[in-house]
Amino acid sequence: MTRAVLLVEGESDRIAVETLAARRGRHLAANGVDVVAIGGAQAVGRVLAGYESVRVGGLYDVGEQRAVLRGLERAGVAADGFFACDPDLEGELVRALGSERMLALVTARGQLGAFDTYRKQPAKRSLPLEAQLHGWLHNWKIRYA
Repeated sequence: MTRAVLLVEGESDRIAVETLAARRGRHLAANGVDVVAIGGAQAVGRVLAGYESVRVGGLYDVGEQRAVLRGLERAGVAADGFFACDPDLEGELVRALGSERMLALVTARGQLGAFDTYRKQPAKRSLPLEAQLHGWLHNWKIRYA
C-alpha cells in the first residue's frame, strides 16, 4: 500500500533515488514509498491530482523551481517536502561523493579514457574537476544511476 510518493523529474532520477536507497538498506516500495518519474518538472501540477490521499514530496532541478512552485500552487499543495537539487540531481551526487570518489567510480567503470577525452574539449578544459564530472555524469546518467 502506497503511503507516500516522491516525485522526480525523469527516469534516471527515479533509478538513482531507488538505487541509493537500496544501497543504504532502505527498500522504499516495501515501506510504502513510490518514486515516480513525472516526465519533467512542468508536469508536477497535473501529476499531483492523482495523489490526493497520500503524502507527496519531490526532487527537482533548481532551474525548474518556478515551474514546480507554480504547479504546486495551482494544485493547492504546500512546497514542504519538495526540494531543489542544485543544479540537478547529478550535481548533488558529484558533490556528495566528492570529485576523487566520483573519478574513482568513472575509473572503476572503465571510462577514464572517455572522460579524459570529454574533459579535453575546449569548453571543458578550464572547468574545475567537479564541474567536468557533473557534465560527464549528465551525459551518462542512466548508466550511472
